[in-house]
Amino acid sequence: MNLDLLAIAAHPDDVELTCGGTLLKMAQRGYKTGILDLTAGEMGTRGTPEIRAKEAAHAARLLAVAWRGTLGVPDSDVQPSRQHTLRLAAVIRQLRPKTVILPYWEARHPDHYHASALGYEGCFLAGLKQLPIEGEAHRPFKILYSISYADVRPTFVVDITAQYERRRKAILAFGSQFRPRKDRTKSSVHLAIDRLEGEMNQLARHYGQMIGVDYGEPFLQKELMKVADIVKMEVRSI
Repeated sequence: MNLDLLAIAAHPDDVELTCGGTLLKMAQRGYKTGILDLTAGEMGTRGTPEIRAKEAAHAARLLAVAWRGTLGVPDSDVQPSRQHTLRLAAVIRQLRPKTVILPYWEARHPDHYHASALGYEGCFLAGLKQLPIEGEAHRPFKILYSISYADVRPTFVVDITAQYERRRKAILAFGSQFRPRKDRTKSSVHLAIDRLEGEMNQLARHYGQMIGVDYGEPFLQKELMKVADIVKMEVRSI
């Protein structure tokens, strides 16, 4: 398929919450984008895999992605095992992305930080010509890490002001997670996802302010950034 940009995350809605605005912005610029959910989110307290799959398809349309798929890793058991990395490597060879977005390698949820390791190792193995899987060897040129959840300073921030409202709609497409029906007959259970939409909106404002715009999404890369023209750098210093 030759994707320009592929975002990989543990669960349906993870991508929407961390880098959905960036995916939409790149699609609007003519790039072919995609989302790979490692699991179907079947261990979630709310919703079912079938409901979440429909929600994910709706969110994908809102974000204008060209491809969305699920790797089929068991939810709550995301691990960089040989079985999972080989399966992911095969998908990387199929989609042939130039740039890949992974979750940051430290997180509260084990699936999230394991997804980071699994994603990196799958991308690396996909480039080994002698690997006994289908497809022509391919290794992404760039790996970026979405760090909305992490307490680290970003390498750069993407201005998503123009994409913010559709990103918000893509998040809310997961109604089973963020707009659940209230059942008074059952005792209420506190879930971290009850705060996620508000927290992500607040973070988008915070990172936008850091670069002088309304809304932004933060990223980290391990490599140094190359700058061709230091006179035209955009963010004001004083």
